[in-house]
Amino acid sequence: DVVVGNLNNKSVSVLLHFVGGELTSESAYASGGGSHLKYVIASDFNNDTHQDLIVANYGTNNIGVLLGNGTGTFANQINFTMGSNSHPTSIAAGDFNKDGQADLAVANYGTKYIGMLLGNGKGWFTSQVVYDDSTDFAPLVVAAGDFNNDGQAEIIVAYDDSDNVDVFVAFDTGFFYPKKTYPTDVGPWSVAIGDFNNDNQLDFVVTNSAANTISILFGYGNGSFAIGPTYQTGKRPSAVAVGDFNNDNQLDIVVANMNIDFTKIDSHLLLIYLGYGNGSFVLSSYALTGMGPAAMVVADFNNDKQLDIIVANSYQNNVSVLLGFGNGYFADQVTYLTGGAPVSIAAGDFNNDTQLDIVTANTNDGNISVLLGYGNGSFADQVTYPTGTYPAFVAVFDFNNDTRLDIVVANSGDSNVGLLLGHGNGTFAKQTTFIVGNSPGALAVGDVNNDNRLDIVVANAGDNTASVLLGLANGAFREPAVYSTGALPYFVALA
Repeated sequence: DVVVGNLNNKSVSVLLHFVGGELTSESAYASGGGSHLKYVIASDFNNDTHQDLIVANYGTNNIGVLLGNGTGTFANQINFTMGSNSHPTSIAAGDFNKDGQADLAVANYGTKYIGMLLGNGKGWFTSQVVYDDSTDFAPLVVAAGDFNNDGQAEIIVAYDDSDNVDVFVAFDTGFFYPKKTYPTDVGPWSVAIGDFNNDNQLDFVVTNSAANTISILFGYGNGSFAIGPTYQTGKRPSAVAVGDFNNDNQLDIVVANMNIDFTKIDSHLLLIYLGYGNGSFVLSSYALTGMGPAAMVVADFNNDKQLDIIVANSYQNNVSVLLGFGNGYFADQVTYLTGGAPVSIAAGDFNNDTQLDIVTANTNDGNISVLLGYGNGSFADQVTYPTGTYPAFVAVFDFNNDTRLDIVVANSGDSNVGLLLGHGNGTFAKQTTFIVGNSPGALAVGDVNNDNRLDIVVANAGDNTASVLLGLANGAFREPAVYSTGALPYFVALA
């Protein structure tokens, strides 16, 4: 299924997926007036086996949690505040404290903090711990992964108008060592993680929006990285994702371009870079999307064992479904309506029918859209759930250990993250919010303190910090810890 965040409509749209590649009409879930939803993620945050949604509400300074009912519908969002003028723009989910529960990291664009919200496995999160920063740049994106092979998630943060990314290595308790900074080209915008050179260590790729390039950084397996090659892209590369698109057992890269000059073909284009397995890539093909591709998700949405791509088109209030042929090429896009300005997208099985659904963060509408999938590449109409203001990022995990996927959202306008616990039938509860830093724009989820509970790391673009919320495995989180980042952290990743 597909879920789309609608920036202008203050909602998320849910489109249920049919077998055959088509989507049903959307169901919309409001994220609240003035929320300007920026990001959406999907996962089971309350351990009920149902996919939930979390959205970043940029305009209302919070994140919203929409708990899934397992039927493709969601409960009303529960808001977690990120603080005044935080403007969350991105969310990452991971277990940061090794408690087995999903936690959240939120990028707060307005306060320039990274907010960490620890989950309790029941769809609830602690108040954010804020990671402060002394630089002038706001965090835009946050991502999570285990980069030093210690079984807990680290975070990566990218900043607005900067030329570097920061890596935070985690303690078992959900706190982080001082950051390490690595150079990129100008305008790092989005991050994707994978082993690009087959050394069994995680690497990552960064899109550089101002330089029209992507940068590769190779991991040593100890939390540090080497600078790799740079590749030219189209104008204003935004989202990036990885997957094996041509079935050669090597990771490839797909990049979306957001050139605002709509007379140019690269204003709505995906570029496919095929990997050789040694850390190098070649530009192989392209595919057309809608206008303003802001985010994408890669998975097999039609059960043909080939990777497909769904793109959130922020300028056209829809998503594009591109079914893969397994040779590095894709079918022409099929579009489905969402809410206003979808800027983040995530996938998961929200209604326990073994078919993938999607959720989007709609930054202009203050809501998220949940679109239930039919297993053939098509989706039902969206259902929307309200979040906070300007939801900027959404992720999907089970935060309350009910085996149902939950949704966590970075509400950039409210300076909080919102957790929406899933019911396992495709519907979600009203969001519960947790305060993080100013303008959270991205988050990552992982176990950062080795307690087998999912935690959340949030990139706060407004105050140059990262907030760490340690999860309690019941959908709640401890008070957030705040860590200083580089200027304007826009993305965060855990490895």
